[in-house]
Amino acid sequence: MSRRPPLLLALLLLSFPQFVETIYSPALPLIAASYRVPPAEAGQTLSLWFAAFAFGVVAWGRLADLWGRRPALLAGLALYATGAVWAMVTDDFSQVLAARLVSAFGAAVGSIITQTALRDSHAGPELGRVFAVLGLALAISPAVGLFAGQLLAAKAGHSGVFAALGLLAVLVLGLSLWRWPETRPATVAVAPFWPTFRVMLRDPGIWRSTLLIASFNAAIFSWYQLGPFRFAGMESPWLSFGQSGFLLAAGALTGALLNRALLRRGWSAQALISFGVLLLAAGAVLVVLLAALLPRSLAFLSGVTLISAAYALAIPNVLAIALRAYADRLGTAGAILSLVYYNLLGAGLVLAGYGQRLDLALAVCALLAVFVKAAPRPS
Repeated sequence: MSRRPPLLLALLLLSFPQFVETIYSPALPLIAASYRVPPAEAGQTLSLWFAAFAFGVVAWGRLADLWGRRPALLAGLALYATGAVWAMVTDDFSQVLAARLVSAFGAAVGSIITQTALRDSHAGPELGRVFAVLGLALAISPAVGLFAGQLLAAKAGHSGVFAALGLLAVLVLGLSLWRWPETRPATVAVAPFWPTFRVMLRDPGIWRSTLLIASFNAAIFSWYQLGPFRFAGMESPWLSFGQSGFLLAAGALTGALLNRALLRRGWSAQALISFGVLLLAAGAVLVVLLAALLPRSLAFLSGVTLISAAYALAIPNVLAIALRAYADRLGTAGAILSLVYYNLLGAGLVLAGYGQRLDLALAVCALLAVFVKAAPRPS
C-alpha cells in the first residue's frame, strides 16, 4: 500500500499556490506605480499566472505518472523558486511577467501532486473527509496571504514581497525534500494523454466540475485582483485590503466547518455543492445591491465574505467527486481537469481585469454556477 503524505505538509502544498498569489495581490498598486503601468496591465500579471498554471498542471500531472509523485513535486518547486528569485532581482516589467510565468508553471505542482497523492492513498467517504479538512486550508490561506502581503508591501514595498516569495519557495522545497513520500502505486499504468483528453472532453460530468470550479475560483480571485484598486480609490477606509482578509477567513472557516458538520450528518457531495452555489448567488446579489446603494461604503464586504463561505463549502466536494471515473489514471486525468478549469479561470480574470467592475464579475460567476448546477444531467 502507498505511503500517505503527512497531512500538514499536504495542507501546505495544496494551499501554496493560493497563498503565494494572495501575498502578491496587495502589491499590485505598488507594482503599477513602480513600473509605470496602468492598473489593468498590472492586474494581468494575475491572469497570466493562471494561464501558465494551467499548462503547469498538465506537465506535472503527466510527470507524476511517468516519474513518480515525489520527483515531479521537487522539480516543480525548484522551478517556482527560480522564477521567484528572477522576479526579485529584475527591474524590468516584461521580465517580471516572464518570471511570473515561470513561477506559475512551477507552483502548479503543489496543487496537482497533492490532489493526486491524496487520491492514491484515500478513497470513498474517507477521501471526502480529507478534502473537507483541506478545504479549511484552501479557504483560510488566501486570507492569511492577504494580510501578510499587506504588511510586506507596507514595510518593504513590492521588492520585499518578491523576496518573501523566494524565501517561502526555498522553505517549502526543503520540507518536501525531507518529508514527502512516493505514493504512486507500483502497478499503475501510464495512461495515454490524448485518448484520455478526448474522453474527458466528451464527459458532461467533467464539464460540470470544471465550470463549477472555475466559477467559484473566478469569484474569489476577482476580489484579489480588483480589491486592492477598489480600496486604493476610497477615502480613508476604516479597514485595509489586507485586513479584509480576516473577514474572508471568518467566512471561509464557517463554510469549511459547516461542510464537515453536514458531511457527518450524511449530506451527499451533490447536496453540499448545491448549497454552496446558493450561497455564491446570495453573496453576489448582496455585493451588487450594496455597491449600487452604498458606493462609498465597505458594506459590500458582507457579500464577499458570504462568497468565501460558499467557496469553502463547495470546492472540496467538487474536487472529491470529479475524477471518480478515472481512478486508473489519476495523474493524467487530474492534469486535464486542471488544464480546463485554470484556462477558464484565466480567461475570466482577463475580462474582469479589463472591466474593473467587481460587482459585475461576481454576478457573472454566480449566474454561471447556478446555470451549471441547474442544468439537467444526461441519463
